Amino acid sequence: MALWGGRFSGGPAESVAALSRSVHFDWRLAPYDIRVNRAHLQGLVIQGVISAENGEKIDGALQELFQEIAQGKFTYIDSDEDVHSAIERGLTAKLGELGGAIRAGRSRNDLVVTDFKLFLIDHIVEIAGLLTQLVEAINRQAEGHTQTIAPGFTHLQHAQPIVFGHEFAKHSHGLLRDIDRISDWLERNSFSPLGAGALAGSALQPNPESSAETLGFIGTMGNSIDATSDRDFVAEALFIFAMVGVHLSRLGEEFTLWSTSEFGWVTVADAYSTGSSIMPQKKNPDIAELARGKSGRLVGNLTSLLVTLKGLPFAYNRDLQEDKEPVFDSVETLTTLLPALIGMVSTATFHHEKISRDVTAGFSLATEIADFLSRKGIPFATAHEVAGKCVKACELKQIELHQLSDAELHGIHPSLTPDIRLSLTAQGAVESRISSLGTSPTSVMEQISTLQAENELAKRWIAGEAKRFTEMMES
Repeated sequence: MALWGGRFSGGPAESVAALSRSVHFDWRLAPYDIRVNRAHLQGLVIQGVISAENGEKIDGALQELFQEIAQGKFTYIDSDEDVHSAIERGLTAKLGELGGAIRAGRSRNDLVVTDFKLFLIDHIVEIAGLLTQLVEAINRQAEGHTQTIAPGFTHLQHAQPIVFGHEFAKHSHGLLRDIDRISDWLERNSFSPLGAGALAGSALQPNPESSAETLGFIGTMGNSIDATSDRDFVAEALFIFAMVGVHLSRLGEEFTLWSTSEFGWVTVADAYSTGSSIMPQKKNPDIAELARGKSGRLVGNLTSLLVTLKGLPFAYNRDLQEDKEPVFDSVETLTTLLPALIGMVSTATFHHEKISRDVTAGFSLATEIADFLSRKGIPFATAHEVAGKCVKACELKQIELHQLSDAELHGIHPSLTPDIRLSLTAQGAVESRISSLGTSPTSVMEQISTLQAENELAKRWIAGEAKRFTEMMES
């Protein structure tokens, strides 16, 4: 049913109706629309706009609709413009003209943005919970490799030896920052726009704080025009989702490389691999590749919304109908992708021998020579030059740094005494880096312990938010 039309001599053209129709994608807001309407109804009853008796009838009908929607017994039809008109159609089917009373004192403008905020709160908490599971899986694998030495890479070239657990744990840091962003998002955006009306506030709902509390918000927004037109909370959420996607793409790229015959560092479990339709021998890391690929649509969804929001004047504009599909797509992408990645990481088998093979190839111990000389008081610029000469000497002889003789080392620089050989091992290189953010085994074990503690804290507040939100939806 249409929620407008009294001043029009006829309905919209078929093409206009098709363009305006959003119920096919905003129907997923239906449970939230019921909840917001019930909170709004309480205020109308308190203000005497709707009698207590009629209020009970409307509330009962809304609760019935909520159950029917959950059971699939009530859904939208072709003539519904959006989720709000579909819900009102359901109400009037149950109550007749009384069903339209719920519209007093509110607009679709403040209704839809309130619905949408609640949807995002619900689903961003769900995504945060999935991220903690992925962090836990990463930490568990990293913990098993605090003694495994691997070549570290910059520019995809061998750089310096590192502990593999250190390499893998870096992903947990990025994902925990994403969880922290979600926490910030919740704190900043848990303010209710309900009561803003179309743009000027409501003469029939003078106490929006009450409905805000009922809906689980921590307060109300401070300006009715901003309340109906603000989509910062949507753009912020899409940025968080895009950032998660970027972090997942890095994890996916590394698994894709590590699983190649050339690396051979990891075997992905059969349950998280796929095969080829023509090559029987193939075992492809498709989950990792999809993690890499899905980041593109997550970034694209953010970009599309920012372009939509740019330059919108005054209060609500119909352009804002375009805010939902990017969010729905990003939420579905992450809630589908994350469980698969959690499984892939948890069941992966890493191969210690292959990871540690060739760890000093590419002259990755050259920095140890420069550090050795620096500790003897030689300026690092000079030490760097000397280390480079050692590399050049090795290239000419086609040997590694530790294969230079004592005489050859001394000939390059007199301070390169035989005790430098204690530094020219991968084990010595990693064990020397004992700072809190270093790659020594002890530092890495402490790092993983801290990551686990941070993740447990995150799991606790996420569980609390999820419980609070579930109770709110069921009340």
